[in-house]
Amino acid sequence: MSEGAGGLVLGRLGPEGRDEGARLIHAALRAWYGQHLNQPERFGAAWEPFRIFPEEYAALDPGGALTARDARTGQLVGLCFYHPRPSHFSVGIVATAPEAGGRGVARAMVEAVLALADAADLPVRLVSSLMNLDSFSLYTRLGFVPGAIFQDLQFPEGAGLPPAAVGEGSLRAAEAGDLEELAALERELTGLERGQDLAFLLGNASGCWGCLVLRAPGGELVGYLGCFQSGETRMLGPGLMRDEGAALALLGAQLSAPGWGRAVFLVPSRSAGLVAALYGAGARNVELHVAQVRGRGREVGGVVIPTFLPESG
Repeated sequence: MSEGAGGLVLGRLGPEGRDEGARLIHAALRAWYGQHLNQPERFGAAWEPFRIFPEEYAALDPGGALTARDARTGQLVGLCFYHPRPSHFSVGIVATAPEAGGRGVARAMVEAVLALADAADLPVRLVSSLMNLDSFSLYTRLGFVPGAIFQDLQFPEGAGLPPAAVGEGSLRAAEAGDLEELAALERELTGLERGQDLAFLLGNASGCWGCLVLRAPGGELVGYLGCFQSGETRMLGPGLMRDEGAALALLGAQLSAPGWGRAVFLVPSRSAGLVAALYGAGARNVELHVAQVRGRGREVGGVVIPTFLPESG
């Protein structure tokens, strides 16, 4: 642990602090969405469902959760998840206590991650809300450069859904033997090494994960799409497809599964045909996100569908 500016002590979240971390994430989301978007109930009244974040991230990246505590009281006022990978570092959820605004809590934690990435000579990547100008300003001040914009989409109750047809290809649940091909697809289209995340997704130790793979008639892998469910929380992703047709087929297949029609998912705005097809089926925007990179990076190919678990792309 180290003491930083603003009367903060930086450390790491251990198993004993996961309830505390879940409460902080929940409180931060409710406060921000209530104040800025008039949606205080968007994340529910209970903090317990948010324990899944520190639990899943601890399994994926042990020790990868930075904390900021008040040096005088010991209160947890900040939490930042990060993910070291061979090709890059990724910043995940960054949450600060509503009452700790203006103390530089988020900046102190993110700067600590940047120092680790600089020591490893690796770029840093993240996907952040475009609705939150405070976080956007923080990241760009720290040297992050905005890139692809993503639309958070959801189908309203009673709306139609995109077609689940896959044409002449074959679609099935992913298996452990698909891992190397999935990792190779990531390297080819994005330049990222995410084998650790894909193994975590396919391993499904918590029972919360699923994944579909889509192949062309000749057997070539053309895309995959994961899904996550914990309680009433359902999210699609991570996913990567060679083209918009593959993306629509995988999204249609996941959304048509019982209970998944209201899942939230992100699609790149530049995939105009995909967005138009989803609009035509009844999808509506609920938020906007932007990918940002600090350091070297490359333009990604295909269709990337990021998610909030894991935020490691």
